[in-house]
Amino acid sequence: QLQLVESGGGLVQPGGSLRLSCAASGFTLRAYHIGWFRQAPGKEREGVSCISASGASTYYADSVKGRFTISRDNAKNTGYLQMNNLKPEDTAIYYCAPIYSCLGPPRPMYDYWGRGTQVTVSS
Repeated sequence: QLQLVESGGGLVQPGGSLRLSCAASGFTLRAYHIGWFRQAPGKEREGVSCISASGASTYYADSVKGRFTISRDNAKNTGYLQMNNLKPEDTAIYYCAPIYSCLGPPRPMYDYWGRGTQVTVSS
């Protein structure tokens, strides 16, 4: 059974940085495109970034472009989201998930979400 475990969230001041990890188990992550999503209370889940299986294609939502960098280490079966210059509006629970493609905004393949990792940006 596929399982993705997010980690790396926490409390950070505006302008700070966090690196989120997405560790896969039960399947080979290199066979999948990866999307990062976030959801704040009262808001719909939004796709913020994705990376294709090969790493050749990436996407960033306008709200995070220039601040976030997505990457993957297939040898470690892990994806990453480096978040720099964090803003209070980045506060949300962040999730990773397999997606159909990374030709634009990510679309999850399944409706099974893990616990995510909480990112709180506050002074």
